[in-house]
Amino acid sequence: MEVIRRRIESQVLSLSGIALGQIDFENPKGDPGLFGPDSVCWRIHGDFTSMLIGGVSALLLQALHPLALAGVWDHSNFRDDLLGRLRRTGQFVSGTTFASRADADWLIDKVKRIHLQVVGTAPDGRPYAASDPDLLTWVHVAEVHSFMQAHLRYLNPRLSTADQDRYYAEIALVAERLGARDVPRSRVEIDAYLGAMQGQLLCDDRSREILRILLAAPAPSALAAPVGKLFLLAGIDLLPDWAQALLDQQMTPVRSRLTRAGVHSIAPVIRWAVRSGSLHRSRIRMGLPPY
Repeated sequence: MEVIRRRIESQVLSLSGIALGQIDFENPKGDPGLFGPDSVCWRIHGDFTSMLIGGVSALLLQALHPLALAGVWDHSNFRDDLLGRLRRTGQFVSGTTFASRADADWLIDKVKRIHLQVVGTAPDGRPYAASDPDLLTWVHVAEVHSFMQAHLRYLNPRLSTADQDRYYAEIALVAERLGARDVPRSRVEIDAYLGAMQGQLLCDDRSREILRILLAAPAPSALAAPVGKLFLLAGIDLLPDWAQALLDQQMTPVRSRLTRAGVHSIAPVIRWAVRSGSLHRSRIRMGLPPY
């Protein structure tokens, strides 16, 4: 069983930011980082299953904003290196959540420098800049809302509304340090923001290409292929109904039930197998018992 566990863990961690090998989550000892182990974001960001599904959903949601999509389209090699983008995004989220303060600061400064280079003109003629405070807020909200919805659906549906609000308030810090403004800090504010943004969103050929690339993405192994397909469907299923409609990816009730049942069946296996993720290593840094 240990051989099987290690094989599954290796497959999972190969998709994460840990695979880049740039952050030592176990040191320096006692450094709580930006949030510390008592934060809600440690609980939400520590589960690979819900975070990957939330990440898929967030990427599709972000791709419905023409200016956000233009920046990724013009300045990213995601079409040729989807796995690399997944790892880099994972490293930023896990590093700013779990790593030491110095490593979190390094990641934020690094991304801010990259954003300054991402400028251009969208197909509709509007200029864009990745450092635009309003655009940063959109990208942030699409991510954290998706992470929360995945957590509620696949890990802890009983998370209190107070802790949900606390999560949004905590994680707003990262967005604000990147330069975002008027960042929503509660469930009510998040819902109001998403409602207000719908009029600015659309699905065009580029959005559909993002979806096609995701659905056609190769799995790291034959063993992982069906799980990867399931997680992609779960990410689509996690989207708000209006976003599914924009992408023409409405999930039927039967397909939705089968997808959710599939995730609920495989998630315990992944949680059993992964014992050295960023959360686990950071607990070692803090002198806490295994998770």
